[in-house]
Amino acid sequence: MIVVTGAAGFIGSCLVRKLNDERFFDVVVVDDFSNKEKTPNLEGKRFSAKVHRDEFADWLKNNHRFVQFIFHIGARTDTTEMNMDIFDILNLNYTKNVWNLCVEFGLPLVYASSAATYGAGEFGYDDDESLIPKLKPLNPYGISKNEFDKWALKQKQAPYFYAGLKFFNVYGPNEYHKGRMASVIFNAYNQIQKSGEMKLFRSHREDYKDGEQKRDFVYVKDVVDVCYFLMHHRHDSGIYNLGSGKARTFLDLAKNIFYALDKKPEIKFIDTPEDIRNNYQYFTEANMRKLISIGYDQPFHGLEQGVHDYVKNYLVSGKYY
Repeated sequence: MIVVTGAAGFIGSCLVRKLNDERFFDVVVVDDFSNKEKTPNLEGKRFSAKVHRDEFADWLKNNHRFVQFIFHIGARTDTTEMNMDIFDILNLNYTKNVWNLCVEFGLPLVYASSAATYGAGEFGYDDDESLIPKLKPLNPYGISKNEFDKWALKQKQAPYFYAGLKFFNVYGPNEYHKGRMASVIFNAYNQIQKSGEMKLFRSHREDYKDGEQKRDFVYVKDVVDVCYFLMHHRHDSGIYNLGSGKARTFLDLAKNIFYALDKKPEIKFIDTPEDIRNNYQYFTEANMRKLISIGYDQPFHGLEQGVHDYVKNYLVSGKYY
């Protein structure tokens, strides 16, 4: 059995698809399953058991002998949520429990960290673990992810293999349910289809022109390919960046969505909302040397290639991966 938590969500459901495509069908999907908008994410996928996240610890205690690998992808990912208690419960303490169960039962673990741990990037975007205690995340979500990374590195007992993956700006199919927290590509596509134009946040810093804020956009198919690689690799434990390794501007992103739709770019700039303006990242770029150094050699989708595939093969038709 292979366990995927957060399996009804965006990245988790794409990982289940990847496992199925690689002929792994004895998959245990874990989530709360209460959001019916996520239900289509698992339709057409094969799995052997469905476990509510609140019952997972007890389920694992009874079934650990049959489990080969755990992907802990489930988390509260709302970057605008300011209630730290929610993140302490769902991100920090829940993940500590999963970690400890993996230690107890000798199970390998891949868990989701986040590039939100890097905050404004004062220390760069290098996944050197000695830097992790110094990082200054800008919101409770990022804090919760960094607090777990710090906790994990202090543990005297760890799973015999573990990898924490700092996801950068992931986009791709199966994020239909995420609303405001969906990728810029998803929300921009809907804007363009509705109004014929796309709105981008205006720069509020003198060193960046409007639309030239840069992010490391990584296609979800690349993310699950890395997860699959680590499932077989099972050594070189640590915390790894997972981005494309190439920062691109929001203007580049916008233009590629229009091109994928065979439309002339129509872009307008709006003020960044007050509630996120002070915590807004103007640049992110994953240093990917560490993952490459342990043997990962698959190419990542370029922005043009990824956006084209996502728009043409999923968004236009409303298909799922």
